[in-house]
Amino acid sequence: MQNIFFSPAKARILWLNTFLVCSTFIAAAQNSKTKSVTAPEIVPDTGKVSLLMPVTVKDTGTSKSGDYLTLQQCIEYAKQHQPAVNISKININIAQTNNLINLSTALPQISASGDLIHYLQQSQAGTSTTGSATTGTTSSSGHNYSFVPGIAVTQSVFNPSLLYAFKSAPLYVKQAQQQSDSTKIFLVSAVSKSFYTLLLTLEQINVLKEDTAQFGKSFRDAYLQYKGGIVDETDYEQAEITLNNTRAQLKQANENVVPQYATLKQLIGYPTDKQFNVVFDTLEMMKNIHVDTTEQLQFEKRIEFQLLGTNKSLLDQQVNYYRYSFLPTVSAFYNYNLAYENNHFSDLFSTSYPSSLVGISLSIPIFTGFNRLNNLHKSRLQEQVLDWQQTDLKSQINVQYTTALANYKGNYYNLQILQKNVALSRRVYFVVSLQYRQGVVPYLNVITAETNLINSEINYLNALFQVLSNKIDLEKAMGNISY
Repeated sequence: MQNIFFSPAKARILWLNTFLVCSTFIAAAQNSKTKSVTAPEIVPDTGKVSLLMPVTVKDTGTSKSGDYLTLQQCIEYAKQHQPAVNISKININIAQTNNLINLSTALPQISASGDLIHYLQQSQAGTSTTGSATTGTTSSSGHNYSFVPGIAVTQSVFNPSLLYAFKSAPLYVKQAQQQSDSTKIFLVSAVSKSFYTLLLTLEQINVLKEDTAQFGKSFRDAYLQYKGGIVDETDYEQAEITLNNTRAQLKQANENVVPQYATLKQLIGYPTDKQFNVVFDTLEMMKNIHVDTTEQLQFEKRIEFQLLGTNKSLLDQQVNYYRYSFLPTVSAFYNYNLAYENNHFSDLFSTSYPSSLVGISLSIPIFTGFNRLNNLHKSRLQEQVLDWQQTDLKSQINVQYTTALANYKGNYYNLQILQKNVALSRRVYFVVSLQYRQGVVPYLNVITAETNLINSEINYLNALFQVLSNKIDLEKAMGNISY
């Protein structure tokens, strides 16, 4: 009987029952104490920089891995190196040069010419005159050789084309400047969004790294508890599933960084063979997240609306040009000629016959095949097209504004809710982990708390950068983006 009572199987059962009873009393005692334990709302992690806790990051210059650029530095770099911005600057110079070309006819036009003539046969008349009144070239007959150099000067007095060029010149420069401003506004918006997208992925990597380390620890604890016979096999298997899922998310986030960096490089014109890092100030970022949602929409502040107004002004000048193109063209001219004539080529320059004249030229269009009237009618139709484009542009701007405002308000409210969820999920995870170690709750509760923590942190980061992007869209819709 004594050998049967103290058999190894009976001893193991007795030891297990004793352990379970003791664990129950210890867990109950510790559970009563946890009511007075205050879990921290945010568990600090000093091993990384995260937007989940305020940290100020300053620009540290350059390092072996490349430059460190803030958002503002990326924008300033893009203004100097982005091809589209530089092309728009060149277009301004092209517009100014075109104006100088069109207005060049307002200055005196001076030309020099010369004719060297050898007569093979001459008329019997005593004198012959060549050329026209504007050239004033004359020569005496009876000489075998003649050389007639001359200078002609013309000055435009009145020309409808010149008047149109003079009035439209500042408008063409203004148009090129507005197109350059439009390029800069698009660049600021695109660079900001690309910067926030990259920063979001980097922050997700930080969160997933922290969670992967925490889940790895939970997996090892669950495995050791399983080996010790404390928990079931499914506990550590569920922990392994959670760990693998987090590792997969971390791998995907690391892969997404590469094309996002390439996109930001392309937008700012950064060399492809060089590297840079992004830095940020979370306190400044959170401070700049707010925008005045009560400000009224003003169409005149949009660069597209201003550019359309400039196009209408240019078309008005074109209408005026066709309207007054029936006016005469008046110009003044002066010619001076010095004719050399002689029967022998060697004595050609021994005798000269100077002549000069001055006059006014007048040209009046009488009938041009209705060209002027048809061009005037065409310009009127183009004005109607611009009016309809302005109406459509106002509608598009209003849609952009209302959409951006709704997205900003909705995501800003969502951000505040998710910020609270992060604190709550951290607290829940802290408490559930403590209860699991005390044997009060199953491991399924820990997995649920871990999943909620990951989702709340990722959702908060998504909401934060979504609000920042919505702010850019709202400022762009209202025409408030500074460049």
